[in-house]
Amino acid sequence: MSTPSVRPSTAPQVRYVLRIADTCLILAQRLSEWCGHAPILEEDIALTNMSLDLVGQARALFTHAGQLGAAETQGVALDEDQLAFLREERDYLNPTLVELPNAFYRAGAQPGDFAFTVLRNAVVSTWLLALWSRLADSSDSELVAIAGKAVKEARYHQQHAADWVVRLGDGTADSAARMQAALNEMWRYLPELFQDDEVDAFAVQAQLGPAWSSLKEEVMGQMGSLLAEAKLTPPPDSSFRTTGRNGIHSEHLGFILSEMQYLQRAYPGGVW
Repeated sequence: MSTPSVRPSTAPQVRYVLRIADTCLILAQRLSEWCGHAPILEEDIALTNMSLDLVGQARALFTHAGQLGAAETQGVALDEDQLAFLREERDYLNPTLVELPNAFYRAGAQPGDFAFTVLRNAVVSTWLLALWSRLADSSDSELVAIAGKAVKEARYHQQHAADWVVRLGDGTADSAARMQAALNEMWRYLPELFQDDEVDAFAVQAQLGPAWSSLKEEVMGQMGSLLAEAKLTPPPDSSFRTTGRNGIHSEHLGFILSEMQYLQRAYPGGVW
C-alpha cells in the first residue's frame, strides 16, 4: 500500500516559507539529472554539489514550515520528508521556471543542453542571493539562521553560473546561438519571480520577509549587466504569466514528482 498524501497548512507564513523551499527542492532535482552527464567531470561534480546545497536549504525550510503549520494540522508538525515527498502536485509552490527540463527551448534543443541550465542557474541564484540577503532582517529567527548559511552558497552558485554565461555567450558562434536561444525561451518565465499576492503582503506586514516584487530591481539589474557582458540580448517582454507559485504547474512537474516520490510512497516510512 502506498503512503497517503499530506496537506500542509495554508497559513500565509507557511506558504511563504514553502515557496522558497519548493524552489530550492525542485531546482535541486533538475540539477541532479546532470550527475554523470555533465560536459566535463569538474562540472559534473560542481552541479551535483550545488544540488546538494539546495537540498540542504530545502530541508531546513521544510522543517521550519512544518513547525509553523503545526497549529493547523492537529498540533502535529509535518516533517521534511512528508513535505518533500508526500504532497500532491497542487501543493507544491515553486515558480514554473525551476521545473522546466534542462533543455527546454525550441530552437536547436538537444538533450540536457548546458545553455539552459547555466542561464537558469544564473537567474535563480541571483534571485535567491537577493532573497537570502533580505531574510537576514526577518522577524523569524529561524529564517535568519537559515539565510545566514544559504547566502554564502547562493553567492558561489551565482558566480559559477555567471562565469559560464559569459564564457558561452561570448564564445563560439554555436555556443552564443545556443545561449541566445535558451534566453529567448526562458525570458517569459521570469515575471513569476517578481509577482506579489496576499502571502507577500502578510510577509511584509509581519516582517517575515520581502515581497517578491521588491527583488526585481536588484535581480534584473544584475542580470542585465551579466547579459551585456555575455553579449546576449534579452527578448521583448510578453504578457505570458506562469502560476507555479500558486500550485498551478506545467506538465513537467508531475514527471519530477513521480520519480522523486516513488520510494517514499512505495515503502512507507522509509528513511536513510
